[in-house]
Amino acid sequence: MKIKRGDMVVVTIGDDAGQTPRKVLQMVKGGKKLVVEGVNRVYKHVRRGHPKSPQGGRLSREMPIDISNVALYCEKCARGVRVGYKYNEDGSKIRQCKRCQTNLGVVSPPRPRYAAK
Repeated sequence: MKIKRGDMVVVTIGDDAGQTPRKVLQMVKGGKKLVVEGVNRVYKHVRRGHPKSPQGGRLSREMPIDISNVALYCEKCARGVRVGYKYNEDGSKIRQCKRCQTNLGVVSPPRPRYAAK
């Protein structure tokens, strides 16, 4: 997948859309959906005696959004960008910003088969 847990993303569609980078908290449903910090918040009303809220009330939590509604954030471009893949000279696979060609992190460890000869 192009987006992993812990990445900074920009929400592109919906009520929380904007250029503010937010952290991916969790990937769900086989990589099709993800939970983003502070996005798609809902309230769950609980009665008294609930383990997370003994006094009862409303619990706020983030719900999953579709992965197509976010873009990976590039710090150099300071915006959400498209992502491509490239192999380094040592054979490791990296994510790369399509706009400025910046390295966005290693995807897989070095493999001799893909090393430059």
